[in-house]
Amino acid sequence: MLTFLVMTIFVVMSPGLDTALITKRTISNGARDGFQMALGFTAGSLIHTIAVTIGLSALLMQSALAFGIIKWVGAVYLIYLGVKALLAKKAIPTVATTTAPTKKQHSAFLEAFLSNVLNPKVIVFFLTFLPQFITDDRHATRDFLLMGSTYAVCTVIWFSLYVICLYYIREWLLSPTVQLWMERATGVVLIGFGLKLLFTKSKAV
Repeated sequence: MLTFLVMTIFVVMSPGLDTALITKRTISNGARDGFQMALGFTAGSLIHTIAVTIGLSALLMQSALAFGIIKWVGAVYLIYLGVKALLAKKAIPTVATTTAPTKKQHSAFLEAFLSNVLNPKVIVFFLTFLPQFITDDRHATRDFLLMGSTYAVCTVIWFSLYVICLYYIREWLLSPTVQLWMERATGVVLIGFGLKLLFTKSKAV
């Protein structure tokens, strides 16, 4: 659980589409929209958690081999994400260019929720990330729900703090140097964990 928590914190903090969207809305419309988006992302994570719990728990009960393949593919995917993060040369453009005023937009919560639920990269991430931490198939459903809920809690805490920080340390937080450091730190963690998974025999299969 400790390993999962550390990994989750790094993944949630890593700059991405969610960071870009919440930065844009917070700077344009204020902290209220930022907090609403944090809740939207969290709600989306819970939807993914339920979907993964139902689907992968059923798969595990039917085919340990298929579940093992998913875990192996997931390890490779984590390494890919890590390498991609390490090779990043600059901050995400949409995060750094969010100071221009915008027109009144639709619900911040709904925008964040839909962007999270309908993002195929998030779907793939949940399908490959959570199974890596299942060590006992007898408690798979419970563990999926626990990990997904933990991920959701980390999400809402991080983005809420992020919104607050935008008002006090905005220039530092959005600087290319800080964004790049966050990307590379996440990359190292993902690659290390992915390699560990590749050379560790899974107890779930």
